[in-house]
Amino acid sequence: MASSPPYPPCPGAAPGSTLRHPHWWQRPAVRYGAVVTLLALSGLVILALVREQTGTEGFLVGLGLAVLPVPLLLAAFRWLGRVDPGPWRNLLFAFAWGACAAALIAIVANSFATRWIATTTADPAGADTLGTTVIAPVVEETAKAAAVLLLFLFRRRDVNGILDGVVAAGFTATGFAFTENVLYLGNAFGTDQLTGGSGIASVTAATFFVRIVMSPFAHPLFTVLTGIGFGAAALSADRQRVRRVLFPVAGLLLAMGMHALWNGSVMLGQFGFLAVYGAFMVPAFGLLTWLVVWTRQRELRTVRTELPAYVAAGWLRPAEPFALGSMRARRLARKFAREHGGRPAARAVAQYEAYATSLAFLRHRGRAGKAGPDFVSRERELLLELWHRRAAARPALEHAARLTAPPVPYGAAWAYGPVPAPWQAYGQPPHGHPYPAYGEHPHRR
Repeated sequence: MASSPPYPPCPGAAPGSTLRHPHWWQRPAVRYGAVVTLLALSGLVILALVREQTGTEGFLVGLGLAVLPVPLLLAAFRWLGRVDPGPWRNLLFAFAWGACAAALIAIVANSFATRWIATTTADPAGADTLGTTVIAPVVEETAKAAAVLLLFLFRRRDVNGILDGVVAAGFTATGFAFTENVLYLGNAFGTDQLTGGSGIASVTAATFFVRIVMSPFAHPLFTVLTGIGFGAAALSADRQRVRRVLFPVAGLLLAMGMHALWNGSVMLGQFGFLAVYGAFMVPAFGLLTWLVVWTRQRELRTVRTELPAYVAAGWLRPAEPFALGSMRARRLARKFAREHGGRPAARAVAQYEAYATSLAFLRHRGRAGKAGPDFVSRERELLLELWHRRAAARPALEHAARLTAPPVPYGAAWAYGPVPAPWQAYGQPPHGHPYPAYGEHPHRR
Protein backbone atom coordinates (compact mmCIF):
# COMPACT_ATOMS: atom_id res chain seq x y z
CA MET A 1 0.00 0.00 0.00
CA ALA A 2 1.58 3.24 -1.09
CA SER A 3 -0.63 5.69 0.72
CA SER A 4 -3.26 5.95 3.43
CA PRO A 5 -6.16 8.33 3.99
CA PRO A 6 -4.94 11.40 5.88
CA TYR A 7 -7.80 11.40 8.35
CA PRO A 8 -8.98 7.97 9.48
CA PRO A 9 -12.43 7.90 11.03
CA CYS A 10 -12.58 8.54 14.74
CA PRO A 11 -12.71 5.12 16.45
CA GLY A 12 -16.02 4.22 18.00
CA ALA A 13 -17.94 7.13 16.49
CA ALA A 14 -20.26 5.64 13.92
CA PRO A 15 -22.53 8.00 11.99
CA GLY A 16 -25.74 8.65 13.83
CA SER A 17 -24.58 6.96 17.01
CA THR A 18 -25.53 8.40 20.38
CA LEU A 19 -23.04 8.73 23.20
CA ARG A 20 -24.06 7.61 26.66
CA HIS A 21 -23.24 10.02 29.44
CA PRO A 22 -21.13 8.40 32.15
CA HIS A 23 -22.32 8.21 35.72
CA TRP A 24 -21.17 11.04 37.95
CA TRP A 25 -18.51 8.89 39.64
CA GLN A 26 -17.05 7.99 36.23
CA ARG A 27 -16.44 11.59 35.20
CA PRO A 28 -12.75 12.60 35.07
CA ALA A 29 -13.32 15.74 37.14
CA VAL A 30 -14.87 13.72 39.95
CA ARG A 31 -12.06 11.16 39.94
CA TYR A 32 -9.34 13.79 39.81
CA GLY A 33 -11.02 15.70 42.62
CA ALA A 34 -11.24 12.56 44.77
CA VAL A 35 -7.57 11.70 44.21
CA VAL A 36 -6.37 15.24 44.91
CA THR A 37 -8.51 15.43 48.05
CA LEU A 38 -7.22 12.08 49.32
CA LEU A 39 -3.58 13.02 48.74
CA ALA A 40 -4.03 16.50 50.22
CA LEU A 41 -5.62 15.13 53.40
CA SER A 42 -2.89 12.50 53.67
CA GLY A 43 -0.27 15.20 53.23
CA LEU A 44 -1.76 17.36 55.98
CA VAL A 45 -1.96 14.43 58.39
CA ILE A 46 1.58 13.23 57.67
CA LEU A 47 2.86 16.80 58.02
CA ALA A 48 1.24 17.09 61.45
CA LEU A 49 2.58 13.69 62.58
CA VAL A 50 6.15 14.39 61.47
CA ARG A 51 6.15 17.87 62.98
CA GLU A 52 4.79 16.46 66.25
CA GLN A 53 7.62 13.92 66.45
CA THR A 54 10.45 16.20 65.36
CA GLY A 55 9.37 19.65 66.54
CA THR A 56 9.23 22.68 64.30
CA GLU A 57 12.97 23.28 64.19
CA GLY A 58 13.79 19.62 63.64
CA PHE A 59 11.16 19.44 60.92
CA LEU A 60 12.69 22.38 59.05
CA VAL A 61 16.20 20.95 59.33
CA GLY A 62 15.03 17.52 58.19
CA LEU A 63 13.11 19.04 55.30
CA GLY A 64 16.09 21.04 54.11
CA LEU A 65 18.42 18.02 54.20
CA ALA A 66 15.96 15.42 52.89
CA VAL A 67 15.16 17.40 49.74
CA LEU A 68 18.76 17.30 48.46
CA PRO A 69 18.72 13.91 46.66
CA VAL A 70 15.15 14.26 45.37
CA PRO A 71 15.87 16.25 42.17
CA LEU A 72 18.71 13.90 41.20
CA LEU A 73 16.62 10.76 41.68
CA LEU A 74 13.61 12.18 39.84
CA ALA A 75 15.81 13.36 36.97
CA ALA A 76 17.40 9.90 36.71
CA PHE A 77 14.03 8.14 36.53
CA ARG A 78 12.69 10.74 34.11
CA TRP A 79 15.73 10.14 31.90
CA LEU A 80 15.02 6.41 31.88
CA GLY A 81 11.48 7.09 30.73
CA ARG A 82 12.35 9.54 27.96
CA VAL A 83 11.92 6.92 25.23
CA ASP A 84 8.20 6.68 25.97
CA PRO A 85 7.52 9.53 28.41
CA GLY A 86 4.37 9.20 30.45
CA PRO A 87 2.13 12.14 31.36
CA TRP A 88 3.39 14.35 34.13
CA ARG A 89 0.15 13.90 36.04
CA ASN A 90 0.97 10.20 36.46
CA LEU A 91 4.43 11.00 37.82
CA LEU A 92 3.11 13.69 40.15
CA PHE A 93 0.50 11.25 41.42
CA ALA A 94 3.17 8.59 42.04
CA PHE A 95 5.44 11.00 43.94
CA ALA A 96 2.57 12.44 45.98
CA TRP A 97 1.27 8.97 46.80
CA GLY A 98 4.67 7.91 48.07
CA ALA A 99 5.29 11.10 50.06
CA CYS A 100 1.79 11.38 51.54
CA ALA A 101 -0.47 8.33 51.36
CA ALA A 102 2.15 5.55 51.51
CA ALA A 103 4.13 7.35 54.24
CA LEU A 104 0.97 7.83 56.31
CA ILE A 105 -0.01 4.18 55.93
CA ALA A 106 3.50 3.09 56.91
CA ILE A 107 3.71 5.28 60.01
CA VAL A 108 0.29 4.30 61.32
CA ALA A 109 0.52 0.58 60.48
CA ASN A 110 4.11 0.14 61.68
CA SER A 111 3.43 1.90 64.98
CA PHE A 112 0.22 -0.02 65.61
CA ALA A 113 1.74 -3.41 64.77
CA THR A 114 4.89 -2.84 66.82
CA ARG A 115 2.92 -1.70 69.88
CA TRP A 116 0.52 -4.62 69.58
CA ILE A 117 3.41 -7.12 69.42
CA ALA A 118 5.15 -5.45 72.36
CA THR A 119 1.96 -5.56 74.43
CA THR A 120 1.17 -9.15 73.49
CA THR A 121 4.66 -10.58 74.03
CA ALA A 122 5.80 -8.19 76.78
CA ASP A 123 9.08 -7.92 74.86
CA PRO A 124 9.54 -4.35 73.54
CA ALA A 125 13.04 -5.05 72.21
CA GLY A 126 11.88 -8.10 70.26
CA ALA A 127 8.89 -6.16 68.97
CA ASP A 128 11.16 -3.41 67.65
CA THR A 129 13.37 -5.98 65.91
CA LEU A 130 10.39 -7.75 64.37
CA GLY A 131 8.85 -4.45 63.35
CA THR A 132 12.04 -3.32 61.62
CA THR A 133 12.89 -6.55 59.80
CA VAL A 134 9.45 -7.98 58.99
CA ILE A 135 6.55 -5.60 59.49
CA ALA A 136 8.10 -2.46 57.98
CA PRO A 137 9.21 -4.12 54.71
CA VAL A 138 5.80 -5.72 54.19
CA VAL A 139 3.77 -2.62 55.04
CA GLU A 140 5.96 -0.08 53.24
CA GLU A 141 6.45 -2.03 50.02
CA THR A 142 2.75 -2.84 49.85
CA ALA A 143 1.82 0.81 50.38
CA LYS A 144 4.24 1.94 47.66
CA ALA A 145 3.13 -0.80 45.27
CA ALA A 146 -0.44 0.49 45.53
CA ALA A 147 0.52 3.55 43.43
CA VAL A 148 1.92 1.39 40.62
CA LEU A 149 -1.15 -0.86 40.83
CA LEU A 150 -3.51 2.11 40.48
CA LEU A 151 -1.63 3.38 37.44
CA PHE A 152 -1.63 -0.12 35.97
CA LEU A 153 -5.40 -0.43 36.42
CA PHE A 154 -6.61 3.09 35.58
CA ARG A 155 -3.85 4.39 33.29
CA ARG A 156 -3.23 1.18 31.40
CA ARG A 157 -2.31 2.89 28.14
CA ASP A 158 0.55 4.69 29.90
CA VAL A 159 2.09 1.46 31.25
CA ASN A 160 3.47 -0.27 28.16
CA GLY A 161 6.54 -2.05 29.44
CA ILE A 162 9.23 -2.49 32.05
CA LEU A 163 10.55 1.06 31.96
CA ASP A 164 7.09 2.51 32.58
CA GLY A 165 6.78 0.36 35.70
CA VAL A 166 10.30 1.30 36.81
CA VAL A 167 9.66 5.03 36.42
CA ALA A 168 6.35 4.90 38.29
CA ALA A 169 7.90 2.84 41.09
CA GLY A 170 10.93 5.13 41.24
CA PHE A 171 8.86 8.28 41.62
CA THR A 172 6.71 6.64 44.30
CA ALA A 173 9.70 5.39 46.28
CA THR A 174 11.49 8.74 45.99
CA GLY A 175 8.49 10.48 47.50
CA PHE A 176 8.28 7.92 50.30
CA ALA A 177 12.01 8.16 51.06
CA PHE A 178 11.75 11.97 51.14
CA THR A 179 9.11 11.93 53.88
CA GLU A 180 10.91 9.20 55.81
CA ASN A 181 14.20 11.11 55.63
CA VAL A 182 12.50 14.24 56.98
CA LEU A 183 11.37 12.19 59.98
CA TYR A 184 14.73 10.51 60.62
CA LEU A 185 16.82 13.63 60.13
CA GLY A 186 14.42 15.72 62.23
CA ASN A 187 14.59 13.20 65.07
CA ALA A 188 18.38 13.09 64.81
CA PHE A 189 18.54 16.87 65.07
CA GLY A 190 16.29 16.74 68.15
CA THR A 191 18.62 14.18 69.73
CA ASP A 192 21.60 16.45 69.10
CA GLN A 193 19.75 19.34 70.70
CA LEU A 194 19.26 17.27 73.85
CA THR A 195 22.78 15.81 74.00
CA GLY A 196 24.69 18.80 72.69
CA GLY A 197 26.07 16.95 69.68
CA SER A 198 27.38 19.01 66.79
CA GLY A 199 29.62 18.80 63.75
CA ILE A 200 30.77 15.57 62.15
CA ALA A 201 30.31 13.62 65.39
CA SER A 202 26.62 14.53 65.66
CA VAL A 203 23.74 12.11 65.13
CA THR A 204 22.42 14.38 62.39
CA ALA A 205 25.65 14.13 60.42
CA ALA A 206 25.76 10.35 60.80
CA THR A 207 22.11 10.00 59.73
CA PHE A 208 22.69 12.30 56.77
CA PHE A 209 25.73 10.29 55.65
CA VAL A 210 23.96 6.93 55.86
CA ARG A 211 20.60 7.92 54.37
CA ILE A 212 21.45 10.73 51.94
CA VAL A 213 25.04 10.03 50.88
CA MET A 214 25.41 6.24 51.08
CA SER A 215 21.93 4.98 50.31
CA PRO A 216 19.64 7.52 48.65
CA PHE A 217 18.76 4.77 46.18
CA ALA A 218 17.63 2.23 48.82
CA HIS A 219 13.87 2.73 48.68
CA PRO A 220 13.82 3.24 44.89
CA LEU A 221 15.89 0.08 44.51
CA PHE A 222 13.37 -1.98 46.49
CA THR A 223 10.26 -0.66 44.79
CA VAL A 224 11.77 -0.82 41.30
CA LEU A 225 11.50 -4.61 41.62
CA THR A 226 7.74 -4.21 42.01
CA GLY A 227 7.73 -1.86 39.03
CA ILE A 228 9.55 -4.44 36.92
CA GLY A 229 6.88 -6.98 37.87
CA PHE A 230 4.08 -4.68 36.72
CA GLY A 231 6.02 -3.80 33.56
CA ALA A 232 6.44 -7.49 32.74
CA ALA A 233 2.70 -7.96 33.31
CA ALA A 234 2.00 -5.12 30.88
CA LEU A 235 4.03 -6.95 28.23
CA SER A 236 1.96 -10.12 28.67
CA ALA A 237 -1.05 -10.84 26.52
CA ASP A 238 -4.51 -10.25 27.96
CA ARG A 239 -5.22 -13.97 27.88
CA GLN A 240 -2.14 -14.71 30.02
CA ARG A 241 -3.93 -13.86 33.25
CA VAL A 242 -1.72 -16.00 35.47
CA ARG A 243 1.40 -14.18 34.34
CA ARG A 244 -0.28 -10.82 34.75
CA VAL A 245 -0.87 -11.67 38.41
CA LEU A 246 2.30 -13.61 39.21
CA PHE A 247 4.79 -11.06 37.83
CA PRO A 248 3.66 -8.17 40.09
CA VAL A 249 3.37 -10.49 43.10
CA ALA A 250 6.86 -11.88 42.50
CA GLY A 251 8.28 -8.36 42.14
CA LEU A 252 6.58 -7.27 45.36
CA LEU A 253 7.92 -10.28 47.27
CA LEU A 254 11.45 -9.58 46.00
CA ALA A 255 11.10 -5.96 47.07
CA MET A 256 9.99 -7.03 50.54
CA GLY A 257 12.87 -9.49 50.82
CA MET A 258 15.51 -6.97 49.78
CA HIS A 259 14.00 -4.38 52.11
CA ALA A 260 14.04 -6.86 55.00
CA LEU A 261 17.68 -7.73 54.33
CA TRP A 262 18.62 -4.05 54.29
CA ASN A 263 16.80 -3.29 57.54
CA GLY A 264 18.16 -6.45 59.17
CA SER A 265 21.75 -5.46 58.35
CA VAL A 266 21.49 -2.71 60.96
CA MET A 267 21.09 -5.42 63.63
CA LEU A 268 24.41 -6.97 62.57
CA GLY A 269 26.49 -4.06 63.79
CA GLN A 270 28.69 -1.68 61.86
CA PHE A 271 30.68 -4.33 60.01
CA GLY A 272 27.59 -6.39 59.20
CA PHE A 273 25.90 -3.33 57.76
CA LEU A 274 28.93 -2.52 55.60
CA ALA A 275 29.17 -6.14 54.46
CA VAL A 276 25.54 -6.22 53.31
CA TYR A 277 25.95 -2.80 51.70
CA GLY A 278 29.10 -3.74 49.76
CA ALA A 279 28.34 -7.37 48.94
CA PHE A 280 24.65 -7.09 48.16
CA MET A 281 23.17 -3.60 47.84
CA VAL A 282 25.78 -2.06 45.56
CA PRO A 283 25.90 -5.07 43.16
CA ALA A 284 22.09 -5.21 43.09
CA PHE A 285 21.97 -1.51 42.31
CA GLY A 286 24.51 -1.94 39.51
CA LEU A 287 22.66 -4.94 38.06
CA LEU A 288 19.30 -3.20 38.03
CA THR A 289 20.86 -0.06 36.55
CA TRP A 290 22.33 -2.14 33.72
CA LEU A 291 18.98 -3.87 33.20
CA VAL A 292 16.95 -0.69 32.84
CA VAL A 293 19.54 0.99 30.59
CA TRP A 294 19.63 -2.13 28.40
CA THR A 295 15.83 -2.11 28.30
CA ARG A 296 15.93 1.55 27.26
CA GLN A 297 18.20 0.72 24.31
CA ARG A 298 15.97 -2.20 23.40
CA GLU A 299 12.95 0.07 23.26
CA LEU A 300 14.80 2.37 20.87
CA ARG A 301 15.55 -0.62 18.64
CA THR A 302 11.86 -1.50 18.73
CA VAL A 303 11.03 1.97 17.45
CA ARG A 304 13.52 1.66 14.59
CA THR A 305 12.21 -1.82 13.71
CA GLU A 306 8.45 -1.28 13.83
CA LEU A 307 7.93 2.20 12.40
CA PRO A 308 9.19 1.44 8.85
CA ALA A 309 5.88 -0.36 8.28
CA TYR A 310 4.21 3.05 8.35
CA VAL A 311 6.81 4.42 5.96
CA ALA A 312 5.74 1.76 3.49
CA ALA A 313 2.09 2.74 4.07
CA GLY A 314 2.83 6.43 3.49
CA TRP A 315 2.16 7.66 7.01
CA LEU A 316 5.80 8.45 7.87
CA ARG A 317 8.75 9.69 5.89
CA PRO A 318 11.79 7.44 5.45
CA ALA A 319 14.04 9.44 7.80
CA GLU A 320 11.59 9.45 10.71
CA PRO A 321 12.16 5.91 12.12
CA PHE A 322 15.90 6.58 12.07
CA ALA A 323 15.50 9.86 13.97
CA LEU A 324 12.86 8.54 16.38
CA GLY A 325 15.12 5.62 17.29
CA SER A 326 17.85 7.94 18.59
CA MET A 327 17.53 10.04 21.74
CA ARG A 328 20.15 12.47 20.40
CA ALA A 329 18.16 12.94 17.18
CA ARG A 330 14.98 13.49 19.16
CA ARG A 331 16.66 16.18 21.22
CA LEU A 332 18.01 17.88 18.09
CA ALA A 333 14.57 17.76 16.51
CA ARG A 334 12.98 19.52 19.49
CA LYS A 335 15.77 22.10 19.46
CA PHE A 336 15.28 22.74 15.74
CA ALA A 337 11.53 23.15 16.22
CA ARG A 338 12.02 25.54 19.13
CA GLU A 339 14.44 27.70 17.14
CA HIS A 340 12.18 27.90 14.09
CA GLY A 341 8.69 27.69 15.56
CA GLY A 342 8.97 28.52 19.23
CA ARG A 343 7.73 26.53 22.17
CA PRO A 344 4.46 25.38 20.55
CA ALA A 345 6.42 23.75 17.73
CA ALA A 346 8.82 22.10 20.16
CA ARG A 347 5.87 20.82 22.18
CA ALA A 348 4.28 19.42 19.02
CA VAL A 349 7.52 17.61 18.12
CA ALA A 350 7.80 16.15 21.64
CA GLN A 351 4.20 14.92 21.42
CA TYR A 352 4.87 13.50 17.95
CA GLU A 353 7.83 11.55 19.32
CA ALA A 354 5.75 10.20 22.21
CA TYR A 355 2.84 9.13 19.98
CA ALA A 356 5.18 7.53 17.44
CA THR A 357 6.85 5.54 20.21
CA SER A 358 3.48 4.34 21.51
CA LEU A 359 2.59 3.36 17.94
CA ALA A 360 5.80 1.32 17.61
CA PHE A 361 5.15 -0.47 20.91
CA LEU A 362 1.55 -1.17 19.93
CA ARG A 363 2.64 -2.73 16.65
CA HIS A 364 5.36 -4.72 18.44
CA ARG A 365 2.77 -6.21 20.79
CA GLY A 366 0.55 -6.95 17.83
CA ARG A 367 3.33 -8.79 15.99
CA ALA A 368 3.89 -10.86 19.13
CA GLY A 369 0.19 -11.67 19.45
CA LYS A 370 -0.19 -9.62 22.64
CA ALA A 371 -2.32 -6.74 21.42
CA GLY A 372 -5.85 -6.44 22.68
CA PRO A 373 -9.07 -6.22 20.67
CA ASP A 374 -8.70 -2.43 20.42
CA PHE A 375 -5.56 -2.72 18.29
CA VAL A 376 -7.07 -1.19 15.14
CA SER A 377 -8.86 1.66 16.91
CA ARG A 378 -5.80 2.50 18.97
CA GLU A 379 -3.60 2.43 15.86
CA ARG A 380 -5.93 4.84 14.07
CA GLU A 381 -6.01 7.12 17.09
CA LEU A 382 -2.22 7.32 17.27
CA LEU A 383 -1.87 7.85 13.52
CA LEU A 384 -4.37 10.69 13.68
CA GLU A 385 -2.38 12.34 16.48
CA LEU A 386 0.77 12.08 14.34
CA TRP A 387 -1.02 13.51 11.31
CA HIS A 388 -2.11 16.61 13.20
CA ARG A 389 1.49 17.36 14.22
CA ARG A 390 3.27 16.44 11.00
CA ALA A 391 3.82 20.05 9.86
CA ALA A 392 6.12 20.83 12.79
CA ALA A 393 7.58 17.36 13.30
CA ARG A 394 8.61 16.22 9.83
CA PRO A 395 11.10 19.02 9.00
CA ALA A 396 12.58 18.81 12.50
CA LEU A 397 13.04 15.03 12.39
CA GLU A 398 14.53 15.09 8.89
CA HIS A 399 16.97 17.78 10.01
CA ALA A 400 17.91 15.70 13.05
CA ALA A 401 18.34 12.57 10.91
CA ARG A 402 20.82 14.36 8.65
CA LEU A 403 22.80 15.62 11.65
CA THR A 404 23.00 12.21 13.34
CA ALA A 405 23.62 10.08 10.25
CA PRO A 406 26.92 8.15 10.46
CA PRO A 407 29.78 9.78 8.54
CA VAL A 408 30.63 8.48 5.09
CA PRO A 409 34.04 6.73 5.08
CA TYR A 410 36.72 8.70 3.24
CA GLY A 411 36.90 7.66 -0.39
CA ALA A 412 33.74 5.53 -0.26
CA ALA A 413 31.71 7.83 -2.48
CA TRP A 414 34.56 8.05 -5.02
CA ALA A 415 35.21 4.31 -5.11
CA TYR A 416 31.67 2.89 -4.93
CA GLY A 417 29.43 5.72 -6.08
CA PRO A 418 26.95 7.67 -3.99
CA VAL A 419 26.55 6.29 -0.49
CA PRO A 420 22.84 5.97 0.45
CA ALA A 421 21.51 7.45 3.67
CA PRO A 422 21.02 4.86 6.42
CA TRP A 423 17.24 5.25 6.25
CA GLN A 424 16.81 4.83 2.51
CA ALA A 425 16.10 1.12 2.98
CA TYR A 426 13.20 1.95 5.32
CA GLY A 427 9.87 1.07 3.85
CA GLN A 428 11.27 -2.06 2.19
CA PRO A 429 9.79 -5.23 3.70
CA PRO A 430 12.35 -7.53 5.36
CA HIS A 431 13.22 -10.78 3.57
CA GLY A 432 10.70 -10.08 0.84
CA HIS A 433 7.65 -10.40 3.11
CA PRO A 434 5.19 -7.51 2.79
CA TYR A 435 4.19 -5.52 5.82
CA PRO A 436 0.60 -6.00 7.00
CA ALA A 437 -1.63 -3.28 5.64
CA TYR A 438 -2.70 -0.34 7.75
CA GLY A 439 -5.53 -1.31 10.08
CA GLU A 440 -4.73 -5.05 9.83
CA HIS A 441 -3.70 -6.85 13.01
CA PRO A 442 -0.11 -7.95 12.25
CA HIS A 443 -0.48 -11.23 14.14
CA ARG A 444 -3.65 -12.31 12.36
CA ARG A 445 -2.52 -12.32 8.75
